[in-house]
Amino acid sequence: MVEEYRIGGARLPPPSRRALVTGASTGIGRAIAVALAEAGYDLALADEDRAWHNDLVHDPDLGARKIFRFPLELRSRTSIVEAFAQALEALGTIDVLVNSASRPLQKPALDTTWSEWDDVLDTNLKGGFFLATQFARHCIAHKRGGAVVNIASTHGITGVMDRAAYGISKAAVIHMTRTLAIEWAAHAIRVNAIAPATVLTSSRGQVLGGPQSRDRMLSRVPAGKLPTAEEVAAAVRYLVGPDAVSITGHTLVIDGGLTST
Repeated sequence: MVEEYRIGGARLPPPSRRALVTGASTGIGRAIAVALAEAGYDLALADEDRAWHNDLVHDPDLGARKIFRFPLELRSRTSIVEAFAQALEALGTIDVLVNSASRPLQKPALDTTWSEWDDVLDTNLKGGFFLATQFARHCIAHKRGGAVVNIASTHGITGVMDRAAYGISKAAVIHMTRTLAIEWAAHAIRVNAIAPATVLTSSRGQVLGGPQSRDRMLSRVPAGKLPTAEEVAAAVRYLVGPDAVSITGHTLVIDGGLTST
């Protein structure tokens, strides 16, 4: 069942642009949802957890945006098709797709199991690819352009110990971005990616452990800081907006100079 909310309790303004954001319950996905709501987008927010509660629906500072939330399992073709249909039914159309959902895995290549590989690649790459094709078919059928932003990672640009499956999946996301941008440019569908370094969300903070682990990571970053989820969200907002209409096939790296060293 799709749930509808009106943030802030005010009457909805005239129809605005509409976006579908995956992985929207926490971290980067949630920050992206906030940024787009503040920019005037109505939202379809998807996450694999059917019980997730998102305090976006109670935030009075975001205006009277129309927001729907529903479950999405990116490893399931049926779930992708059904979720996209639900989003269309809820919003009427979709102008923007943000593929933010991701499955991490910190494990040496030799210890990675067949099922773990499938879990990471199916979520991070395969699911995002087929959701993007659902979106593109909708745009093409209705003769309207659109924008896709895929959340990649610096792990897809540089090799990192114990991140084989995850890094390979994100490298593939970057190449997928270029390929889809070329194929869909004639239909005015722009496809870009953002590759952040480690973002200090609550889950990443647990992975990094204590201050010593964090300090070791920061010592590799020329700018001396890790990106925030809000910085990634601001980049998404730019890439889907009118100031980026000539940008497609690009991967915007947000890493404080990490990959430049």
